[in-house]
Amino acid sequence: MSRVAAATLGDLERSGGRRITALAENEGVSQPAMTGLVQRLEAGGLVHREDDPADGRVSLISITDAGREALTARRAEQDAALGAWLERLSPAERELLAAAAPVLLTYPDTEDHAHR
Repeated sequence: MSRVAAATLGDLERSGGRRITALAENEGVSQPAMTGLVQRLEAGGLVHREDDPADGRVSLISITDAGREALTARRAEQDAALGAWLERLSPAERELLAAAAPVLLTYPDTEDHAHR
């Protein structure tokens, strides 16, 4: 699963249903690129498309149970890879990383995140 696919599923997990334009803007990709990604995710059963009750001309995309399971598996893989990498660090490197962690953890909350 690509980083953008995982991020899109994570966005849908947090937000519920969203329009493709909002997903594209959040991930910093074009609307056609997001449309293609959503089509692939939908074909894989990871997202569901339904009419927007506020505007029947557009669809809302939402994550399915299978999408949540795939996202959980992706996160577990990332956690395992990060754990293996952390084990290779020296104690001094781990201390540096621990000191930097509070600053690094603020990154997703910045406005620049949506404009990668």
